[in-house]
Amino acid sequence: LNMVGTDCLLQVLCDFTLHTHYTGNLLVVTVATKETDGFRRFMRSARHFNYTIKVLGRGEPWKGGDYMTEPGGGQKVRLLKAGLQEIEEDKVVLFIDSYDVVFASGPKELLKKFQQTRHKVVFSAETLIWPDRHLEDKHPHFREGKRFLGSGGFIGYVPNLKEMVADWTGEDSDSDQLFFTKIYINPEKRKSINITLDNRCRMFHNLHGSLDEVVLKFEDGQVRARNVLYDTLPVVIHGNGPTKLQINYLSNYIPTVWTFETGCSVCLEDLRPLSGLKESDYPLVVIGIFIQQPTPFVSVFFETLLKLEYPKNRLKLFIYNQEQHHEVAVSSFLKDHGEEYQDVKVIGPEENMDRVASRNLGLDMCRQDKDCEYFFSMDIEVVLKNKDTLKILIEQNEPIIAPMITREGRLWTNFWGALSADGYYARSEDYVDIVQGRRVGVWNVPYLTKVYLVKASLLHEELSNNDLFSSGTLDLDMAFCHNARNKGVFMYVTNMHTFGRMLSTENYQMSHLHNDLWQIFENPKDWEERYIHENYTKIMRDKLIETPCPDVYWFPLFSDIGCDHIVQEMENFGQWSGGRNTDTRIQGGYENVPTIDIHMTQINYEKEWQKLLLDYIAPITETMYPGYYTKCISYLNFVVRYKPDEQPLLTPHHDASTFTINVALNSKEIDYEVNEQITLKPLFEDRVQVYCPLSCLFSGNVCWNRGALSFLS
Repeated sequence: LNMVGTDCLLQVLCDFTLHTHYTGNLLVVTVATKETDGFRRFMRSARHFNYTIKVLGRGEPWKGGDYMTEPGGGQKVRLLKAGLQEIEEDKVVLFIDSYDVVFASGPKELLKKFQQTRHKVVFSAETLIWPDRHLEDKHPHFREGKRFLGSGGFIGYVPNLKEMVADWTGEDSDSDQLFFTKIYINPEKRKSINITLDNRCRMFHNLHGSLDEVVLKFEDGQVRARNVLYDTLPVVIHGNGPTKLQINYLSNYIPTVWTFETGCSVCLEDLRPLSGLKESDYPLVVIGIFIQQPTPFVSVFFETLLKLEYPKNRLKLFIYNQEQHHEVAVSSFLKDHGEEYQDVKVIGPEENMDRVASRNLGLDMCRQDKDCEYFFSMDIEVVLKNKDTLKILIEQNEPIIAPMITREGRLWTNFWGALSADGYYARSEDYVDIVQGRRVGVWNVPYLTKVYLVKASLLHEELSNNDLFSSGTLDLDMAFCHNARNKGVFMYVTNMHTFGRMLSTENYQMSHLHNDLWQIFENPKDWEERYIHENYTKIMRDKLIETPCPDVYWFPLFSDIGCDHIVQEMENFGQWSGGRNTDTRIQGGYENVPTIDIHMTQINYEKEWQKLLLDYIAPITETMYPGYYTKCISYLNFVVRYKPDEQPLLTPHHDASTFTINVALNSKEIDYEVNEQITLKPLFEDRVQVYCPLSCLFSGNVCWNRGALSFLS
């Protein structure tokens, strides 16, 4: 008899296990009155693991509070109580929030862990008690684990769940957490319904109060959240309370969104392809351009804007310029190209509009245009090198998305990976890897600035407030991002392509004619692209160095714009020397070979010129003469002017230098005429000097190729 009884017991246990592990018996029930970004993320993770989802409350107004300022959630209990009446009695129901929840594993693992608890209802557990701290002593104690109930997730059999919610008669704004807590701390009800807590986070992990317990676990092409305190792998991750940013961070990886083996697995989902569209079918975009401070290379910004690969008749421009200094650049651009765009609205410095109002007005230009589908915000210090940037962002089809741009040579970017407790910058664990391209994808982040694309549909719904750029003491972009986060709108940054960089506006001088010439220290890459010849980098590779005579070398150095700006800067300064031997500008006051010139020191360009020599001349010199090393220290740097009726040529002489460089700053047959008959006159046994009568501007001696450098050894 004992043997038979044992057999029967084993059979019952096996049947129970098989019944529980049958994933078709699991139904996930959630409440979502509105389809938000968080809900879409939840559904994507559910589809990944083939969960069956039942959504309650669709289309209803939400009356359950916001959980951040006061208790609420009673509406969820009402909807669950009604919804359970339509669910079969043999089902196992997982009831969870959806806006701030992701699945980390599938139904099979969840059911197995539920069965192992040997209880009929299992609630998630929390470290902190809420909303009534006076109930702390009434909670059961565990030898290990969390003591307090969390209402954001629980699993149980339908009959037991029906019994649990049967007594609900509260208002939609009442606290669901308090309702379930009172049931749990009542010994009779706890025993009758057979409730326990997932106190070691085997099924549920609530992030509030336990952020330090969670790390990402990358293994075998999968990503899980690991609880390091209990060494468990929870199935459901819940960003409850004030941990929305942390669940956003984790969901950049969970479930298998990004792995080291596959990279980003969802970045090519739900795209909006533009290829094949007629120009007239492209989405209408309002581009907001904001000039809020003196900024270098403004004319380059507008040149880049013109090169964007997007039909200009599907673009409208909103230009806010607070700086009188940049009026010429803005006016010149609009005069030459304004008519190419569908519409242009300009707010100039004379209107005295503040920055907050300008940002709101820019968004409003799109909001009030029924055809506008996107608002593309660009600060003037943005340097977009990718002509397809706008198309790439539109095709990614996210609510708000920014192209990742960086400050050249630094980890400074236009996004933050995390926020500190007071809402300012904090470095996320993956920030450096994203910036340096070791992790490539589309990333949910809490803060964007400088350049980003906003769907116009948001401006009519979640972001319909006309004052999105104000929030207490926060600056413009922080306020905008704060308001977007509070509305549950996700913001993304993509580093799947190289997009460009942003300028430094620090130490920008405005006392010169061409202030950008002085940017060689602050923005060296942009300075180089503007002023150094496009073929400079090919000098050694393509052997662009010419040798017109022994020990004289020609190679490209300055661009045409570089030559023009140097000449114009000198002419604007205008204090040319008299070409006499007496010269108080130099040590000793005597010049043996006088010229009509302006020294770099006179226009405060000495440091910049020395850096140019060190960065661009020294490498060529050291390549031409292996083993030679130079710091390119030069005490006399100047631009000299030659005129037939003034000083037509320079007398033969020997420079007191290791080598001399000469750069032609204007063009033969354009700025002057030249008789191309070179006279080579020996100065010393192994040295020649190139000279000829002509009218031109150049630094040092003459060479005929504009922007080219003559190197005399």
